[in-house]
Amino acid sequence: MERGSLQALIFDVDGTLAETEHEGHRVAFNQAFREAGLDWTWDEATYASLLKVTGGRERILRFIADLPAAARPREDPQALASRLHARKTEIFQRLLRSGRIPLRPGVARLLREARGAGLRLAVATTTSAGNVEALLEANLGPGSLGWFEVIAAADLAPVKKPAPDVYRVVLARMGLRGRDCIAIEDSRNGLLAARGAGVSVVVTVSHYTRGEDFTGALVVLDGLGEPEHPVRVLQGDLDGFEYVNVEALQWLWRRAETTRP
Repeated sequence: MERGSLQALIFDVDGTLAETEHEGHRVAFNQAFREAGLDWTWDEATYASLLKVTGGRERILRFIADLPAAARPREDPQALASRLHARKTEIFQRLLRSGRIPLRPGVARLLREARGAGLRLAVATTTSAGNVEALLEANLGPGSLGWFEVIAAADLAPVKKPAPDVYRVVLARMGLRGRDCIAIEDSRNGLLAARGAGVSVVVTVSHYTRGEDFTGALVVLDGLGEPEHPVRVLQGDLDGFEYVNVEALQWLWRRAETTRP
């Protein structure tokens, strides 16, 4: 694909490729707590609040820190959080591999269209590479991980979103500028991370992010949509496109280019 056009799409994972937070992570956290003999239960409201903290281990630490002193476990918080998070990851990956967490509508279609159009694909996520692999292979089949030129996960960028580090890793490994790409994200933290690396962002809000501030996004949508299920535009303009395809993304990219300094 020639310079002067959209070169690559960079996808977040949790909440963007699939509703993993709602249908998987919270469920897995609560099971890990039960197995450890803890009486903790993260209900919807608690989990929504904890999602402001990026990273599962970090969420556990925040939760512990917010407990009354008398209710905190005696075990060292760092060690406890690491142990709980490791078990939670095992439970979550089992859920993924069972196929119980599907891709969001339009994701598989757009990935295939983008590949067919010669767009390069990458992942920029704060989750683990193992989670990405399990999700993709359960929904798209063996070998689908190879569709992505770069999988930048937590192991490659320890400083998590909203820091731009994970996007900078992707750009460096692909040899691209931020302006060559569009990111697909679902959260404000993801938006800030991508914009911090100079990448324009299409937001597809997820279960837990609908009320967040997405100032600076190219467009905010309720999903990617499908030909038979038009997308709903929540903020911005999609120029009459009824769902997100490569043509719509090229239009958004060209519009973003006209406003760059």
